[in-house]
Amino acid sequence: MSRIGKRPIPIPAKVSITIDGQHVQVKGPKGELARTLPTGVTVVQEGDTVLVQRINDSRLARERHGLCRTLVANMVEGVANGYQKRLEIQGIGYRAQVQGKNLNMSLGYSHPVVFEPPEGIEFAVENNTNVIVSGIDKELVGNMAARIRASRPPEPYKGKGVRYAGEYIRRKAGKSGKK
Repeated sequence: MSRIGKRPIPIPAKVSITIDGQHVQVKGPKGELARTLPTGVTVVQEGDTVLVQRINDSRLARERHGLCRTLVANMVEGVANGYQKRLEIQGIGYRAQVQGKNLNMSLGYSHPVVFEPPEGIEFAVENNTNVIVSGIDKELVGNMAARIRASRPPEPYKGKGVRYAGEYIRRKAGKSGKK
């Protein structure tokens, strides 16, 4: 049995969950999320916990057991506390700012790089070089942060570019001069 899948999901006091067959809807102080889970698993609420159980021991049900438990747990965590990803910008002249809801970044290109946030995502900038992507949907927050990082990934010689906070960039030695 899946070690992840069999763990119960605790529901905080301020969060309510509605289960209608394969459709799970979670409401909390930060917002509301809904998702239709794939077949092969069932979701059952017992008191202040939620259990994800598989219908049978088929390969498909075993594969989806831990996945569905993690998806529901991420929904509960998101509406209760929310998620955020931090990115750092390094490089001379590289900076970011929020204009309205959009994130406007100068990354050494001949044009500014502008990101428009999807529904449920917010941008914040600290010290012109630290970008914070926040929201209640973990998948959407991570995807948006990855798209921002992909606009100018860190290069291995000087480390210039956009990186996740705390990310280690493996450095290369530059050209060795004539001896």
